[in-house]
Amino acid sequence: QVQLVESGGGLVQAGGSLRLSCAASTSIFSFNTMGWYRQVPGKQRDLVATITSDGRTNYADSVKGRFTISRDNAKSTVDLQMNSLKPEDTAVYYCTVRDYTYTNYWGQGTQVTVSS
Repeated sequence: QVQLVESGGGLVQAGGSLRLSCAASTSIFSFNTMGWYRQVPGKQRDLVATITSDGRTNYADSVKGRFTISRDNAKSTVDLQMNSLKPEDTAVYYCTVRDYTYTNYWGQGTQVTVSS
């Protein structure tokens, strides 16, 4: 069973930055895709950014140019650098990975709150 532990959430003012990190319990070479989703109460969980094993990235339109996803194979981590944060970025952010059997695993989530 893969365990994912997120860190780095918190409260920040609009225009500020946060860096989220997700540590996996196994080597990330086991994963085809790693990424971040976010969810606000009463709404569905939405994609924020993903990165594949060969480094291809994909971003939601709402975060393009502001967020950057990266992975560190040696540390088995995937990070999300969030700049120019807006109040509408407030959500619980979830780390997710997909292995080569197309099984998805999720972290417990970390709260990001952006004040105006």
